[in-house]
Amino acid sequence: MTVSVVIPHRNRADLLAAALDSLDLQRLPPGADLDVIVADNGSTDSSLSVARERGARTLPLGTNRGVSYALNRGIEAARGEWIVLLNNDVDLGPRWISTLLHGAHEADAWFATGKVYSGTRNGLLDGAGDAACRGGVAWRLGHGKPDGAAFSEPRPTFFPSATASLFRRDFFMRAGLFDESFFAYLEDVELGMRAARLSLAGVYVPDAVSWHLGSETYGAWSDRTVAWITRHQLLILAKHYSEAMLLRFGPAVAVAQVLWAALSVSRGRFAPWLQGLRLGAADCRAHWRPADRPGDSGLAAALEAGEAEIVRCQDAGGWDTFWKWYFRFVRPGRGRSA
Repeated sequence: MTVSVVIPHRNRADLLAAALDSLDLQRLPPGADLDVIVADNGSTDSSLSVARERGARTLPLGTNRGVSYALNRGIEAARGEWIVLLNNDVDLGPRWISTLLHGAHEADAWFATGKVYSGTRNGLLDGAGDAACRGGVAWRLGHGKPDGAAFSEPRPTFFPSATASLFRRDFFMRAGLFDESFFAYLEDVELGMRAARLSLAGVYVPDAVSWHLGSETYGAWSDRTVAWITRHQLLILAKHYSEAMLLRFGPAVAVAQVLWAALSVSRGRFAPWLQGLRLGAADCRAHWRPADRPGDSGLAAALEAGEAEIVRCQDAGGWDTFWKWYFRFVRPGRGRSA
């Protein structure tokens, strides 16, 4: 059995070296081997030589065409029946791959994702799986929260994280590759929307642990990050929300977008938010179709279930301002005690 590992990368050879070292330490099941691929978006440092010295295959893509483009080229080049997608700033526990393989087999799941700790804040979570709400906004469950029982139970999910997840090769044959319109950020959320439409359920496996530095390439609140997230949230709505879904979830969508705008402005990012809004509005005009789409009911059910997961995790770990106000408006009575 071959497991291919696809790492999208640009510069920061030091991060890449650490990620590759953690792969070298993996304790794989008997008969399993790794096929490591570094899809390089035009690095100008020693990244390619670092990858080759550690035995990885390299895909020099020449110029930076985005995370989704690099992921797709890596998936296309993968040889394994299982494919890991891995950020270059993730350090894997030594049994991460074998634990996810076991969890995926046990649940008969299309993909598996594990518990990710913050690489910079000891004891806090980077994420315990992903979920999206009816408003079309996603959250890394438990992000910034202390670990606890709420984040330690396996559960089904439709939203894989491109930070560190394991997929059956056939998942991409059915759901398709990443949408390369998403240069960076939320490309995995859009893929999760497609997975929900097709009932391609994955599993969260908390015993598979890793550590993520996070936002090492672009910065958590950089101008580009805010513009991309703003634009991509609207592009997700255009691609996946039919007229019927907008009528059903419209208030939640409006609340989510107003709160994201307020959060961006509070961080001093009005100009990039406005830039993303303009680009997203153009995307909506180009991509939105009012007719119902196959799998609308499955997607709606996944969003409602995701919203319940967000509430459960906020109750357990403490309420963030965004979600406190979101649920006060869309689910009166929720978030009141935060």
